[in-house]
Amino acid sequence: MDIRYVTRNIEMPDEIRNLMDKKLEKLEKFFDRILDTQVEVHHSRGMFVVEITSNVNGVIMRGEDYAPDMRKAFDKALKNIERQVKRHKDYLRDRSHLKKGIPEISFDLESTLPLGEDSASVEKEEIVKVKRFPVRPMSPEEATMQMDLLGHTFFVFRNSDNGEINVVYRRREGNFGLLQPEK
Repeated sequence: MDIRYVTRNIEMPDEIRNLMDKKLEKLEKFFDRILDTQVEVHHSRGMFVVEITSNVNGVIMRGEDYAPDMRKAFDKALKNIERQVKRHKDYLRDRSHLKKGIPEISFDLESTLPLGEDSASVEKEEIVKVKRFPVRPMSPEEATMQMDLLGHTFFVFRNSDNGEINVVYRRREGNFGLLQPEK
């Protein structure tokens, strides 16, 4: 793990820097794929402010805290990062357990048919529910807000800019996507 220190308007003694190094290296016992960490320390209004930013396998985690003593501020910020790293590790472990129970999906129809049957005799999937809803004109930003309020992963709406039916959806990264039909 690469550790960088950034200080503003203060001098950090070597003994505190060494203590911080030792404690940050203990983070790797929780999760061994921590790529780099940046520790930013500054003094503001009589308090030391310590901000720790870690790149955990592409996920940025940040912990910030303040105290009259630099060590205490660092320890509090480090606890925030430890909690986030543990939660991320649990999330990855739970997700991997879910994947183990899911069989491989194949889109080859012939391999899924029992011997002696052809594709004409296979039952078609049935639609079990039809839901009707009003399609109101709104901007894509309003549609994403409506989607979040409803707790859905997608939302169909009429785009107020061009009058076409569009779909906004939540991507895996947490940001949004917009589907527009071609003309």
